[in-house]
Amino acid sequence: MATIETARGAIAQKDLGRVLIHEHVFLMDMEYTFNYRPDFHSARTIDDAVARLDELKNAGFDTIIDLTVLGLGRHMPSIAKVAERTAVNIVVSTGAYSFDAVPAPFQFWGPGLLHDTGVEPMVGHFVSDIVEGIADTGIRAGMLKCAIDAPGLTGGVERIMRAVGRTHVLTGAPVTVHTSAKHETGLIAQKVLAEEGVDLERVVIGHCGDTADIDYLARLADRGSMLGMDRFGVDFEITMEQRVATVAEMVRRGYAGQMTLSHDCCCWSDFFPEVDDYHRAMPNHHYLHIHDDVLPALRAAGVSQIDIERMLIANPRRVLASQLASH
Repeated sequence: MATIETARGAIAQKDLGRVLIHEHVFLMDMEYTFNYRPDFHSARTIDDAVARLDELKNAGFDTIIDLTVLGLGRHMPSIAKVAERTAVNIVVSTGAYSFDAVPAPFQFWGPGLLHDTGVEPMVGHFVSDIVEGIADTGIRAGMLKCAIDAPGLTGGVERIMRAVGRTHVLTGAPVTVHTSAKHETGLIAQKVLAEEGVDLERVVIGHCGDTADIDYLARLADRGSMLGMDRFGVDFEITMEQRVATVAEMVRRGYAGQMTLSHDCCCWSDFFPEVDDYHRAMPNHHYLHIHDDVLPALRAAGVSQIDIERMLIANPRRVLASQLASH
């Protein structure tokens, strides 16, 4: 039977249900948090995450992909505690998030560097996370992630992206790329990943919902990639109404099979002095925003329930099915 790896172990593809393909549970600068945010270690952190995820389950959503990787504060022991208690499936990720340099441990380690091993050490780490598990938890990653934002293809960004591409080729794990739609960096990501032999149909171009440029989105989709309309609730980029109108127009143009919906939100973050400040500053940025506000707006804009279910069920399942090659 075909299975998908989650933080509670492997599940059948059919049990993925409705999926939010770009979310987080905890986001942090690990060094800062562990020195200055003792509230992260409180019982409330886990309790609150479980409660928020269970609300999502009660709203009819079954799975999130947690895209917290190196550079965003991935703490797998905490994810394991949440996964034990919540009814939501959590698919975890590996990779690295940077707009510029590689993570510090790799700055002097790698081909042509001070400690020249002749091979890219990040690939070994990423493969191990997918095949063996992360941080002695036994939890296997089901998604790869890298990033390219406004600074473009810096040396560090390219090195991470190529490491992610090579890991995809070795394992079959799908790839999500954080991109800047304003700077059209999704096109650069497609180019680099294709050079590494990545199947672009197994790539999610993240944050496509941050633009209303239909032509740009169509160029990405025409190369086969999935478009992450995945920042609902981030209202300071563009409004919910603009995001909904863009999705509706893409559906009208025949791209319902190449979009996914999500929020890119979290339960706990050190982005603000207190965790409650985050939720006050971005009141719509929570796991229920799509259910409560976006889906009714999409229906009102003429998007059918069939196409909504395609974006929440069939499309994420098609992306995640590629991890089967790693088993």
